[in-house]
Amino acid sequence: MFKGAQRGAGASCLRAIALPGATPCPRSVLSTTTVLRSTLFNALFYLATALFLLLGSPLLLAPRRFAMMGLVAHANTCCWLLRVIAGTRLEVRGREHLPAGAALIASKHQSAWDTFGLIPLLHDPALVMKAELGRIPVYGAFARKFGMILVPRERRAAALKQMLRDAKQRAVDGRHILIFPEGTRQAPGAPPDYKSGALALYEALDLPCVPIALNSGLFWPRRGFLRRPGIVIVEFLPSLPPGLPRQSFTHELQTRIETATARLVAEGTQVPE
Repeated sequence: MFKGAQRGAGASCLRAIALPGATPCPRSVLSTTTVLRSTLFNALFYLATALFLLLGSPLLLAPRRFAMMGLVAHANTCCWLLRVIAGTRLEVRGREHLPAGAALIASKHQSAWDTFGLIPLLHDPALVMKAELGRIPVYGAFARKFGMILVPRERRAAALKQMLRDAKQRAVDGRHILIFPEGTRQAPGAPPDYKSGALALYEALDLPCVPIALNSGLFWPRRGFLRRPGIVIVEFLPSLPPGLPRQSFTHELQTRIETATARLVAEGTQVPE
């Protein structure tokens, strides 16, 4: 479906993204098809998001499970648009590592795609989010309706206590608790920058922790509007059992995520023969 220039110049651009310090692709190298499809997708993505928020506002008065169904529908719609317009498909590996009940899910974070693309793959997920998002009109009301875990960054000690309190309640409800251990998006190949939030949750919840590796940043960069064709790979890795010493957990979590992510990034930058 995407041949010619995209297999040549486009693939070399993907290689550049994966290498730390690599020079960004010059604008002239980008195919017109990629630019046009990216523009169309972005317009429809934001339109779909606005429509889901506005037309779905009655769900704020409905039981939470109906609101979550709307959230999953929005995520599936955006993934479908990304596939049919931009040619960006999804491959999921390691589903067998996901527990059916409550669990801590710790994911690599490369792209805005991660904040919606992972939703349909998890069981009633509660995302750990910065509290500032909860102050956005309509969106913030939905975040609270979904039972997301909103963490105020300006009050560290109080924020930690609140995060743990909310996470414990979500665990009682049998939900998957999703955290991005680095706190913010990191470009493929960038040095890891893991924070202490995942460790705090792991120790407080006494639940298995499932690491996630992915390569979404190759196709939906953290900056810029381009959406590149290819396959976003999400891999659920073997879970870490509860009760590990903190140093062992921290080391094992980062090692598993970074090793698998590097492999997926390398796989995503390979050029078809």
